[in-house]
Amino acid sequence: MKLVFALFTGLIFGVGIAASGMMDPAKVLNFFDIAGTWDPSLAFVMSGALLVTFFGYRLAWRQTTPLFGGRFQIPSATAVDKRLVGGSALFGIGWGIAGFCPGAAIPALGTGRWEVALFLVAVLAGFVLRRLLFARPVQSAA
Repeated sequence: MKLVFALFTGLIFGVGIAASGMMDPAKVLNFFDIAGTWDPSLAFVMSGALLVTFFGYRLAWRQTTPLFGGRFQIPSATAVDKRLVGGSALFGIGWGIAGFCPGAAIPALGTGRWEVALFLVAVLAGFVLRRLLFARPVQSAA
């Protein structure tokens, strides 16, 4: 049942991304082009997402455990360090260059555009590179 709800949630997300036009990188890039062909629709999409998240968390926190999981997965790190700032900057630069964020690129695979697949391959390569560069050594119990 957990997988059914995960699939359903992903489908809702994908339909929302498609309906809002966020699978089109030109629409995203036009949001960043304030002096040219500025398109504020990304701000409306993000505002809607924040509103849904705000109320969704209010409902979720009323529960003692998630409906389909053992416990809530809450990040414990609160420090703003070089790695967080660097990763955020890298994400923003990539989003500004490609016009895709990883969340919107996954449903955009359905468009059949090679640029989307290339972008996701680059994202996966970044994940692997990050693991190789910042892997923490395993300490033995002995």
